[in-house]
Amino acid sequence: MNNSSSDLRTQSMLDELSSFNKGGLFDFGHPLLNRIAESFVKAAGIGAIQAVSREAYFTAVEGTGIDNNAGGMPQEVSGAKKHRFSGHRGETGGISLEAMVKNTGKESFQWGLAAGIYSGLTYGLKEARGAHDWKNSAVAGAITGATLALASEDSSHEQIVQCAITGAAISTAANLLTGIF
Repeated sequence: MNNSSSDLRTQSMLDELSSFNKGGLFDFGHPLLNRIAESFVKAAGIGAIQAVSREAYFTAVEGTGIDNNAGGMPQEVSGAKKHRFSGHRGETGGISLEAMVKNTGKESFQWGLAAGIYSGLTYGLKEARGAHDWKNSAVAGAITGATLALASEDSSHEQIVQCAITGAAISTAANLLTGIF
C-alpha cells in the first residue's frame, strides 16, 4: 500500500514538471499577471547569471594581474565596471561576497523589471488594439526604456529620451525580424 502512494506522488510530481512547458510557471488567474510574473522571473534569472559571470570574469582578471592598459580590456569596460564597488572591499582587497550579492540582486531586479514591463505592455496593447505588430513593440519598448532610465541612479532628460528611443528601436527590429529568421 505504501508503494502505491509513492507511485502517486511520483506521477503527480512528473505531471507538475511537465505542466511547466504547457501553461507556465504561475497561475494568478489572469493571463496578463501570469505573463508579467513569468517574464520577470525568467529575465531576473538571466540577469543574475550575467552579473555573477561578469564579476567572476573581473575577479579572474584581477587575480592574473593582467594590465588593462597593455591591450587587455577596453578602458570603458575595465574602469567603469571593475571598480564600481570600491567601498565594498573584503579582507583580501577583492570585491566582497556581500557586494556581489547586492549587485546581482540589483541587476536581477532591473532585468526582471524590464521584461515584466515590456511583456505586460505588449500583452495589454495586443488586447486593446486587437493586433500584435511593430507599433505595439515600439510603444512597449519606448516605455520600458524610459522606465529603466528613470530607475537608474543618475538619470537625465537626455538619458531618458535616448533609452526610450533605443528600447523602441530594438523591440521594433526584433518584432520585424521575427518572421525572417
